Order: sequence, then structure tokens, then C-alpha cells
Amino acid sequence: MVASDLPIGDRIRHYRGERRQDVVAGLVGITPDYLSQIERGLKVPSLPILHAIAQELGVPTAALLADTPAPSRIPPDTAEPAIVRAMMGYGPPRDTPLAEPAALRGRVDSAWRVWQSSRTRFTDMADALPDLIADTEYAARTHGPAAHPGRHRSIMRVRADLYFLLRSYLRRTGRVDLSMVAADRALRAAEEADDPLRTAAAQWNLGHVLLAAQELDGAEQIALRAVEELRRAPITEPGRVAMSGALHLVAVVAEARRRDWSAARDRLRNHARPAARSVGEGNIMWTVFGPTNVALHEVSIEMEAGDASEALRVADDVDTKDLPSMERSFTFNLEVARCHNVRREDAAVLLSLLELEDLAPEDLARTPLARKLMLTVIRRGRATHARQAEKLAERVGVF
Repeated sequence: MVASDLPIGDRIRHYRGERRQDVVAGLVGITPDYLSQIERGLKVPSLPILHAIAQELGVPTAALLADTPAPSRIPPDTAEPAIVRAMMGYGPPRDTPLAEPAALRGRVDSAWRVWQSSRTRFTDMADALPDLIADTEYAARTHGPAAHPGRHRSIMRVRADLYFLLRSYLRRTGRVDLSMVAADRALRAAEEADDPLRTAAAQWNLGHVLLAAQELDGAEQIALRAVEELRRAPITEPGRVAMSGALHLVAVVAEARRRDWSAARDRLRNHARPAARSVGEGNIMWTVFGPTNVALHEVSIEMEAGDASEALRVADDVDTKDLPSMERSFTFNLEVARCHNVRREDAAVLLSLLELEDLAPEDLARTPLARKLMLTVIRRGRATHARQAEKLAERVGVF
């Protein structure tokens, strides 16, 4: 069974297996070069040729046809249905005892730790989040602001943190639409809690949703407006500095994606890096802000600017082993793989992908760029590298 979005050429290569390309081409009646171009996605075979290839490979013609348009290369929605139902209010009825704010706080904090550290975090969230969403919403409805003002604010802080997590989960599972809903709910909860730091974190989360939706100007404006609001907020200095630094990184990403490399570098150098040096490594509001995270963004800027060699030079000085977030380590190593891919260093790309499989196999299976890099090594790499990449693709469900 192959992924529904796998292009025709990759399907042919998969089913050809160890059979020599020139032998299959000769039996079909086409040149080896033509079959090679088909497998690399440079040529689209006519239906009669596709039928002949399928017959020679011993599979139905339909097995070589992608179920979705090949250019998208995006895996199907992988959000757990139970999580989506609970978030949209269609979960099971709340007939369990009302959860106390302290208990909900412990469960949300635990879910966040799992989300940032577990190799099987998507599976873990499928088990934990549906009931946690339902219980938190039940508590929020029961403890209204008029009758229980203190408890209501406590629950709103918990609710904000829960929807921060949901924003991240839904974006990573391809539901940018619902990720926007989660970010909006988090912002409303933080405002109801009258919590300036969480309100800033909610705007940071909203900024990331806008980045995912390619709304770059909106992401930058929200982040910088939140920085200004933090300057006037009654927050202790380390928290203010760290959250402001994290928000500046949202603006850095927006500027880099707009190809304004100078502005991105200046903001990182003049705002994000000094803030990171001031507060040190941390994880304020689950943002993983600190010097290492700033360095990861520097790698991304140079990669986006097309200087893969400079990006790799910067990456050589980055050590992610102590980061509290496995996702940030995953993103960094994926960026390194992308740099090697630009330099056509297939052995290094493959090594990075294998390290990513060991670090976070579920993330590897859900990341479009990782899938693209696997297919690139299969098409372009030496036979040994191509075979290893194909085995990896099989393990994570691309084939």
C-alpha cells in the first residue's frame, strides 16, 4: 500500500523494486532514459505506456495512479477525529465529576511535557486530549465569572494553555483552519483571565498560525503590537524580555519569508539575540525561547536566503540536546537536511533523515518536506542511498 498522494514515477520505482531499469524498459518497449525520466517526474507516460508498465510490474494500472494531484505532495488530514469532535463540542456528554482547576492545571502541564518530548506524541495526544478538552470546557461553563471570579480566572489560564497546545497539534496535523480557531480561543481565554503574559503568548500562537497560512504581514503586525503591549504590562522583567524575544522571532520569520533578509537579520541581531542572552535558555509559555532557539532561526534565515553553506556553518555551532522541545530539535535537523539537499549531498540528507526517524518517527511521517527529501534521494541518489531512502519511506508510510 502506498500513500495516496505519491506521484506516478515514484509508484513505478517502488513496484519495480530491485529489477533493473533497463530490463523493465526493454520489456515495455521504451528506452531506459525515458523510463528514468518518468520515474523522476520529468515525463508523464501516456495511458497505453502506463498500462504496459503496470502489466510488466504485475500490478493493476490503477495502482500507478495517484488518488490526489501529484503537485500538492501534502499528506491527508492526520488530526485525530476525536480531538476535532471534542474541540467542536461534539464530544461525549459531561457526566463525570467536575474537575478542580488544580487538577486541570496538572493535566494540561503534563500534556504539554508529553507534546514537547515524546517520540509518539501524536498517538499520546489522541489518548489524552479529547477528555481534557471536554473536562476543561465543562469547568469553564460551570464556573462563570460572576459567581466564581477567582476560579474562573484560574480555569481561563488553564484553557488558554490547553488551546496553545491544540494550536500546535492542529497545525502539525494539517488543520490550519482549526488551528486558527484554537489560537482565537486561547486569546479570548487569556483576556478573560486578565493575564498579560498569556495574552502575549496567545498573540505569539496566533502569529504562528498566520505564518502557516502565509499571512506574513498579519503575523508580523500582531507580534510587534504584542511587544508594545508588553512594555506597558505589569509583568516581571525576565518574563517580559523572554516573551518579547519570542514575539520578535515571529517577525523574523515573516520578514525572511518575504525575502527581506536584511530586516530579518537585523531584528534577530538587535532584538531577539540580546533578549535570549539576557534570560538564557528557557521555555516561557511553551515557546522554547533562548539562545539556542535564536540560533536555529539564524540557520533558517540563511537557508531561506539561499546560502546553504552559511546555514550549515551556523548549524555546526548549534547543540539542541538540552532543548526542552523535541519539535524544535526536529525542525532544526530537518533544516540541516534541506541545506544538504540544496548542495546535492544525498548521503548527508539520508543520514539526517535517519536521525529524524530515531528522534520523532511520527513527525517524520507527517512532514511534507521530509517526504519530499526522501523522494529526492530515491530519485537522485546512488543506488545504495536510494534503497535506504526507499526503506525509510516504507517504514514511515510514504510507500
